[in-house]
Amino acid sequence: MLSMTPSELARNLLIILVLSLLMIGTLWVLLPFLPAFIWAVTIVASTWPMLVGLQRRLWGRRWLATTVMIFGMLIIVVAPLTAAVGTLIGHASDISEQVQSIGARGLPMPPDWLSHIPVVGQRASEEWQSLAAAGPGGLVAKVQPYAVKGATWAFSKLGSVGLLFVHLGLTLIISAILFMQGERAARALIRIARRLGGDRGEEAVRLAGMSIRAVALGIVVTAVTQSLLGGLGLWVTGVPLPGFLTALMFVFCIAQIGPFPVLLSSVAWLYWQDSPTLATLLLVLSVIIGMLDNVMRPMLIKRGADLPMTLILAGVLGGMLSFGIVGLFVGPVILAVTYTLLMAWINEGLNRPATAPSGAPLKSPPAAADADKPA
Repeated sequence: MLSMTPSELARNLLIILVLSLLMIGTLWVLLPFLPAFIWAVTIVASTWPMLVGLQRRLWGRRWLATTVMIFGMLIIVVAPLTAAVGTLIGHASDISEQVQSIGARGLPMPPDWLSHIPVVGQRASEEWQSLAAAGPGGLVAKVQPYAVKGATWAFSKLGSVGLLFVHLGLTLIISAILFMQGERAARALIRIARRLGGDRGEEAVRLAGMSIRAVALGIVVTAVTQSLLGGLGLWVTGVPLPGFLTALMFVFCIAQIGPFPVLLSSVAWLYWQDSPTLATLLLVLSVIIGMLDNVMRPMLIKRGADLPMTLILAGVLGGMLSFGIVGLFVGPVILAVTYTLLMAWINEGLNRPATAPSGAPLKSPPAAADADKPA
């Protein structure tokens, strides 16, 4: 091993320090754009086959295909979100009046069917009776602490709405750039991966793209299907604010909570309004819509990437708990790449030929070698 002089050691340490500071500074500068960049990469990697198909149909014009994709993102993502926020703001006074009227007249006695619900029905009926017996003053006294906390949380999140639309705008811009320069960005990323890990590095990059596409195909398509069917059920049964509730269902489905909080609350509201037929119809639809998650998502994810389903679901849930909504896509990618590299390393060790104690490969005995020869 070559010895290193003190001056060479100091020079190498200084180079490492400068490079580390440059990398930290670069990440610090790009940190505000990181969420939008992650979402843009996820969207582009998931919809790249669609972009290529559009380009073939639009006379090979990439800019036309990119324009159609960005316009589609505006219709599918930005427009419903804007409509949901606008609907909530526009009906804020109606919601406030409904809450005040309930507080003024108190709760009626619970319906008889509530106590017959298994497990939770008896407890829910007793709590409802205690609130109804307390009268308007008692109801307000019990609900007021939770209402104050909810209002405080809502006001603290109002500033995040504007930031959300800023991130959406940045996501659209970065997505358009990646759509136009996708091949060049992919080649650069593959070159970096090969420089770091050779063939394994390139395989990891391709697997990351497949994992993102599989998760997006399974989770997003399932969430869109469930929220649209649920919104149709809300509209048919006459539940108010179906657009806002559909957007809320979509957010819950993306977050792996499911559509049940919105649908079951709507069922309870219909029973409250003495519409048992519509409430029962929505309840049946809610069960069917909720079961779609167990059928569509595994099938679509398995179609996108040949990975163990347990691994992908663990990455989805663990990533969401660790990184938030964006972790739905980051978590499966991390686990999929780690799993593939680990299995490649294990298989490479198993396929390596055995060696004798002296280091020479073990040879088959002549009888075995002659037995392998064709007659």
